[in-house]
Amino acid sequence: MDSQATIMIYSTWPLLTVDLSAGERNTEEIDGILEQYLGGRGVGTRLAHERIPFDVDPFGSENRLVFSTGPMQAAQMSFTGRMNCTGVSPLTDGLLSSNAGGFMSRNFADTGYSAVELTGESDELVILHVRDDGVEFEAVPDLAGATVPETLEYLDAEHGIEADQTAVIGPAGENRVRFASIMTSGERAFGRGGLGAVMGAKNVKGLTFAGDSPPDIEVPLIQTDIHREAATADHIMKRQGTVSVMDLANEVDGLPSYYFSEQSFAGVEGINGDAVESKKYKKGTCSACAFACKLPTQDKERGVETEGPEFEVAMAFGSNSGVDDIVDVMQSNELCDRLGMDAISAGNTVAAYLASEDAFGDTDLIHETVEKIAHREGVGDTLAEGIDRCYDDLGVENWTVKGMDFAAHEGRVLHGQGLSYAVANRGADHMYATFYSVEYPLVPDEQAVAPEGTLGKADVLVERENLMALNDSGVVCKFSRDFMTPERYEQLFDADFEDLMAVGARTVTLERHFNNQRGFDRTDDALPYELPSFEAALDEYYDARGWSDDGTVPENTLPV
Repeated sequence: MDSQATIMIYSTWPLLTVDLSAGERNTEEIDGILEQYLGGRGVGTRLAHERIPFDVDPFGSENRLVFSTGPMQAAQMSFTGRMNCTGVSPLTDGLLSSNAGGFMSRNFADTGYSAVELTGESDELVILHVRDDGVEFEAVPDLAGATVPETLEYLDAEHGIEADQTAVIGPAGENRVRFASIMTSGERAFGRGGLGAVMGAKNVKGLTFAGDSPPDIEVPLIQTDIHREAATADHIMKRQGTVSVMDLANEVDGLPSYYFSEQSFAGVEGINGDAVESKKYKKGTCSACAFACKLPTQDKERGVETEGPEFEVAMAFGSNSGVDDIVDVMQSNELCDRLGMDAISAGNTVAAYLASEDAFGDTDLIHETVEKIAHREGVGDTLAEGIDRCYDDLGVENWTVKGMDFAAHEGRVLHGQGLSYAVANRGADHMYATFYSVEYPLVPDEQAVAPEGTLGKADVLVERENLMALNDSGVVCKFSRDFMTPERYEQLFDADFEDLMAVGARTVTLERHFNNQRGFDRTDDALPYELPSFEAALDEYYDARGWSDDGTVPENTLPV
């Protein structure tokens, strides 16, 4: 497929495998994989491709969860406080990686492992304490059904373990809600795709990480320039996070509303960036990051405190649910974090239910339904399956791709983003390629790609997908885009940019090949709406990837 040239700076630590069925753990060197995939998503994908049976049940004991970090955890640079988790998704039924920020990544790196892999299934509810000198299995039957805060309170009281050292699930994960999340640092999530339900199926309530074996990697001094620029930049995301784009999205008829039936929202001022900023009470950030784009918010009058909502959640629980009060959306966000659910999928699924009941804007019903989903009570048992599995029962349209519901960036307006949703290996997720970032008409004369049309965008889409996979392997936050250049990637990783992008290409190809073995092909690269020249654009994309015209990866092109 490519020369697979050596990357000079990559993770160098072993893999820890924990067999939950046998109660065993072992370590092994994976230098060859690390050298070709850096860390993070790349390494998680390669390990999963080798070790998870192609026909695995996502809730079966043979599914694996791979937590992995990357070489940039050795840096003290903005945009590096992130982690990866990989497994077969119960929501999409395909191989999927999820990415979380916060402060766990460096605690994880201090254990001295590049990746920690869970396989098998425990016969009792456990917390795994991962240290640089071993793994402790702690039976925690009394935590069955505990919320995320309750679990964190236990870990602090009994062990003095802080939230930043943890990855835990709430009742949604234990109850196998197909969009359950794994929560870290209390309010950060491995969110999309339901890997929290996989952890619940393995009977693991949480993991903790600590040690004194930090990575011995010398990161080039360019990290100092990037960090300084992140600290001094005057950027609206420092005040309003991603929700800062909401007014623009609404202006271009690109804000999904009322369960995707409309594309603008009259009550946008109640949930936009200014509304969120008015509730922000302090700065929020991830480990080592001076960009500080997170949104700790509170409303003392109603007793609500959370982090966010970001744009996607403000859409899902706001405009898409017919809600125009930011405090109501904050409460929905807090409920999802507490119960351990992806707030995007939860909000969109609730919106589907509201559409079926003609109950848009009913916030009491929304919050009641969120609770029911997490505990699979009443209608919540149906909704916990996700839109793709319950839309027919609700009598609504199926607004998903590969089982994953849509993010906020509107593919009916940003056609390249629409194409991206269709071909993304993990479904209708905006972060897989972040194609929206080159299509929004922020400065019309300078935008990289016109939003109209799908033809001629395949090469850019492939480049974006590869770059995002590289970031997830590094691990470097995708919001570093205003500060990173090809030259800076080369300096950080001491490698040619072309070789680095090949890491991303290999990762995307292995994801696609795994999913092909599970039956995914061109027919799954589909949208619930029409885009101009869509089928021809698919041909262009497959050709740019070197894949067959049925959307499958030829065996002779697989990375070796």
